[in-house]
Amino acid sequence: MDKIDLPPVGADDLPLSLLEMGCSGRFELITHPLPQNRPLPPHKTLPHGLPPTCLDLKTEVEKRFLRDPAWLPVHDVDDAFHKFLKISTRNKEVDSLLHCSLSPLHSGLSVVRDPTTGMLLDFTEVLLEDTGLSAKNSLSLQRQPGPPSESLRGSNTNYPFQPAGMEELTLEQIKKKSELEEDIDFEKDLLTVPPGLKAGMDFSDKEAISTKSEVNLLSLLSTFDDVIDALPEEKEGVSQKEETVKLPRTNSLEDLGIKDSGNSPSQPSANTVSLTEQKKKLQQEDKGDNKKWAVPVDISSPCDDFYKRIPNPAFKYPFELDVFQKQAILRLEAHDSVFVAAHTSAGKTVVAEYAIALSQKHMTRTIYTSPIKALSNQKFRDFKNTFGDVGLLTGDVQLSPEASCLIMTTEILRSMLYNGSEVIRDLEWVIFDEVHYINDAERGVVWEEVLIMLPEHVSIILLSATVPNAVEFSEWIGRIKKRPIYVISTVRRPVPLEHYLYTGNSTKTQKELFLLLDSTGNFLTKGYYTAVDTKKERTSKHAQSFGTKNVSQHNTTASQDRAVWQTLLNYLSQRQQTPVVAFTFSRTRCDENARSLTSLDLTSSTEKSEIYSFLQKSLTRLRGGDRQLPQILLMRDLLKRGIGVHHSGILPILKEIIEMLFSRGLVKVLFATETFAMGVNMPARTVVFDSIRKHDGTGFRNLLPGEYIQMAGRAGRRGLDATGTVIILCKAGVHDMGDLHAMMLGKPTVLQSQFRLTYTMILNLLRVEALRVTDMMRRSFSENHRDTQAHEKRISELRNTLSSLPPLDTEAQLSDLLSYYHTITELRITAETLQRAVLESVNGLKALSVGRVVIVNNCQHRNALGVILQVSNDAVNRTFTALIICEKGNEEVSGDDLSNKVLHPIYSTTLFIPEGPCSHTVQKLKLQDISAITAKSLKVIPERIIDNYNKRQQPRFRLDPPGQAISTATQELLRLAEANPNGIMTLDPVNDLHLKGVDVVEGVMRQRVLQDSLKDFHCIHSPTFTEQFARVQERMSVQEELDKLLFLVSDQSLTLLPEYHQRIKVLEALQYVDSTGAVQLKGRVACQISSHELLLTELLFENTLSPLAPEESAALLSCLIFTQNTQIDPHITNTLQEGINQVLNVAQRIGELQRDCGIAQTAEDFVAQFKFGLTEVVYCWARGMPFAEIATLTDVQEGTIVRCIQRLDEVLKEVRQAARIVGDSVLGSKMERASLAIRRDIVFTASLYTH
Repeated sequence: MDKIDLPPVGADDLPLSLLEMGCSGRFELITHPLPQNRPLPPHKTLPHGLPPTCLDLKTEVEKRFLRDPAWLPVHDVDDAFHKFLKISTRNKEVDSLLHCSLSPLHSGLSVVRDPTTGMLLDFTEVLLEDTGLSAKNSLSLQRQPGPPSESLRGSNTNYPFQPAGMEELTLEQIKKKSELEEDIDFEKDLLTVPPGLKAGMDFSDKEAISTKSEVNLLSLLSTFDDVIDALPEEKEGVSQKEETVKLPRTNSLEDLGIKDSGNSPSQPSANTVSLTEQKKKLQQEDKGDNKKWAVPVDISSPCDDFYKRIPNPAFKYPFELDVFQKQAILRLEAHDSVFVAAHTSAGKTVVAEYAIALSQKHMTRTIYTSPIKALSNQKFRDFKNTFGDVGLLTGDVQLSPEASCLIMTTEILRSMLYNGSEVIRDLEWVIFDEVHYINDAERGVVWEEVLIMLPEHVSIILLSATVPNAVEFSEWIGRIKKRPIYVISTVRRPVPLEHYLYTGNSTKTQKELFLLLDSTGNFLTKGYYTAVDTKKERTSKHAQSFGTKNVSQHNTTASQDRAVWQTLLNYLSQRQQTPVVAFTFSRTRCDENARSLTSLDLTSSTEKSEIYSFLQKSLTRLRGGDRQLPQILLMRDLLKRGIGVHHSGILPILKEIIEMLFSRGLVKVLFATETFAMGVNMPARTVVFDSIRKHDGTGFRNLLPGEYIQMAGRAGRRGLDATGTVIILCKAGVHDMGDLHAMMLGKPTVLQSQFRLTYTMILNLLRVEALRVTDMMRRSFSENHRDTQAHEKRISELRNTLSSLPPLDTEAQLSDLLSYYHTITELRITAETLQRAVLESVNGLKALSVGRVVIVNNCQHRNALGVILQVSNDAVNRTFTALIICEKGNEEVSGDDLSNKVLHPIYSTTLFIPEGPCSHTVQKLKLQDISAITAKSLKVIPERIIDNYNKRQQPRFRLDPPGQAISTATQELLRLAEANPNGIMTLDPVNDLHLKGVDVVEGVMRQRVLQDSLKDFHCIHSPTFTEQFARVQERMSVQEELDKLLFLVSDQSLTLLPEYHQRIKVLEALQYVDSTGAVQLKGRVACQISSHELLLTELLFENTLSPLAPEESAALLSCLIFTQNTQIDPHITNTLQEGINQVLNVAQRIGELQRDCGIAQTAEDFVAQFKFGLTEVVYCWARGMPFAEIATLTDVQEGTIVRCIQRLDEVLKEVRQAARIVGDSVLGSKMERASLAIRRDIVFTASLYTH
């Protein structure tokens, strides 16, 4: 084989090369053949020069998002590109920027008719007023309605309607400038750069380029000179004529605007015209000072002309009405507001029904509010059966909201008022049922807010149990609403009550029933003593002589209880005294008592079958598993025997079943707690009190008369029973007679204001400039004592007095007269406080013993020395009998000079030395008469001096010379005075009497400084000083009284004002409002939330709820609703535990902030409101666990769990609204899901009353 010659290898022939990889020092061998005649590629991957600092983000983003087909909307790149082109090459329409919504029409058409025939003659165009008003800028009813979606609940950006009695500004007030306003000079010093912009407008005069006009206008006008001159005279003539037409004086701008509505076709409806007439009438009545707004209506005489005055009533009743009902209906027909305080079962509902019928006749609307949801449901059923057109709005139910009568809880009405709901326009009546609920510490404030916020055209009907201060309460409402309120109260119950004590506990003693209070109201002590005796007989001889082992008055064992109930109920059913309501003040006691009565059967077989079929029908709405709940099975067994239990721990559906069976008379005995007596209209034949003590959240106490009457009032069914029976059990011993008497015959609880400031209220009022929180506080029932009218009258009197006083001469020497007056006044006040401190201290009183020399200053004596003879024992008004030296002839106190207030114009310590012969007097001195205690004491014989002096007061001994003891003492005093004419050594409060209080020490120092400063005044040397000083004093005393009254009338004297400022501080610190009081985004969110608004809003803004699953967030929020303490620790997930910790941290932070801002509640108390006992229960429920299993997770009763979850749903709705405002749609939909998760099965079974 031939050898092939290869050319010698050149430098660029070898296909090997090294490539440096990055900066790491790695190399790679490259073996591909190199291109011919080309320079070698760089043997590095790095570019030459410095390495780049980072990749270009722009190209990265383009590569990743714009060039990656998988990322584009649809993988079809072309399609996406076409879409892109379409967007990028759209036609620009500049005109669209100029488009704006249509402005409101400024005029309308109106018809001109022939006045005699009513024929149509013509149309004229009339200008409309108030076209720019909307719900976002005006409180007026003339504003345009908002969108239909907001018509029912309103929106939290709406203004409310103008509340009645909140005065619109008068013309004078509008003209008056506030401190912030300033006179703007429209020529000079104008601001040119708007805030936030760098440059502004240039207003400097620039020469305009003028073109020579062809025609000179002035030359044209000069030909008309004569015409122009003639015009003003005519005008003047006209204006003089016009001036004779006087405008009516009015307090509001709107009244002025009505002046031409008489003939203008844009006339308001007849209704509003009559309103303005009413207003005028009222204003005329107002002229009478101190008008009484509450008008008690006399119901003692029968109302004979009722049918004459109301020939065709809006609602006809099948029975003859009582006098009080007729009087109320007469008032309603006149469209007046009424307060009906009537006994239980007297028939207050008649008044409410008539109002609803009237509003249906007038085609207006009525709102009926009640404090309790169960009551709302019952009323819904009752009114629905009567009227048909009735709607219901509670937290979780909304049925036919367009109806003419709406039943709702007070909280919902409050939010409708704040949010300017359109329903308020058509509203004629608001009926407040169970007004005595205003005493509720937690929710009472809501009633007051609603009453204050109601507009003028709404009339108010208040229904309440008997309260002692109905007139005072109505006076308050009348005053804030500026309209009379007619107070109608019943004198007695339609069915009288008899009150008994029961001591029986076995078949032998079952008849031991003793009448204590008969139906006419006489308290029979005889009954009481026989009860005590029979109870005593039964205790063993040993116990009678040595006292019982069981000392406790209130505790009895379960078996003893059972015996008492068994005996009593057998006895009552024999006497046909059923149905019975047994009030027991503990839920467990209710359950135990009902369970223990195993052998008791009170129903006949027909009743049993009726109860069975009703139960079956009612429970069909529950799912299969829920029908087998232990509580339902237990209750089923009890109900068949005619026994029921009613308290907050019972499931709502069971409660309703029991109520319905009870009102049909199938439940013979109902063990209930106090809530059953609250308004639920279910009278019984007999009421039994298991005990007369209850626990009110803080401790045990006896029932209040109001509570007792409310519960006892359930006895006696009108038309069925002649009298109602009330029985008080004496299980351990007979109750104390004083307690019983106080409870049965005491005055019921007075209505008291529970008004307090809430953050929601403050924020809701702050977002509307026209309403101020101080106005709300001034109108609250708690400030009812402020008699502003009388104060205003006195203020004007004082102002007149001031202006009529002679002017002060403060020239030359008298220039420092006023400051002298102030110094001397301050010195007097300091001396008085020091004196009080000394005389109230132990050492001071020790020093003031018999024989002590004191300096006396009062209207009769000036710096006179006296010696103490006697000290009274009365610690409150302690008096000192003293011998005082005085001028001859000045022994008696002159009658007219008793005013202690007259200031001695010149301050001096010079002691009094009589000019003529020295005389003396013995007087009783008050503490304030002793201006100083000297260091000296005299030996005196007080009895002799006093006896001698008193003897010489009698006419026949008047001229006798004074006794030895007196003359010695007088001489001693005179000698002391002459020895120290410029003042005597007095005891110093700090050094001698050892008073070490800060205020005493400061007072002594201030006193010294003031005394020294008096030397420097010139006015004392003026010849007219005394006269001028008297003038200053007179003027100043008037001025002081005036200032005091002005303070009382001003907002500064409101009791809640300091707290208001503290709460504003808290809101500013959390940025809910800014420093000017404008509501920020956080504040807007908090307005949506009805309770615990700060905590919830903070949680929202801190994103606490975002990481949680829907069921976890629901569980976490349950702490805002649940209020009981639980014994069982819940087992919860870690995320939930973190959430709980976060909630507690936020709460702690808010609590501390409130504390720092001065609010009284401690941070610990604030945090302790939030209880996490139900978190596990709610978590499991939201995840779908059946109710039977949930109930075993906790010791909380079933009814409470259901109620809590129902209210939780309302909170979730509020959070959803809030999340929408913030724009957090993810959280919003999460809350929606949480809400759906808990709205199932037995918890959200519809009420039996509403279907």
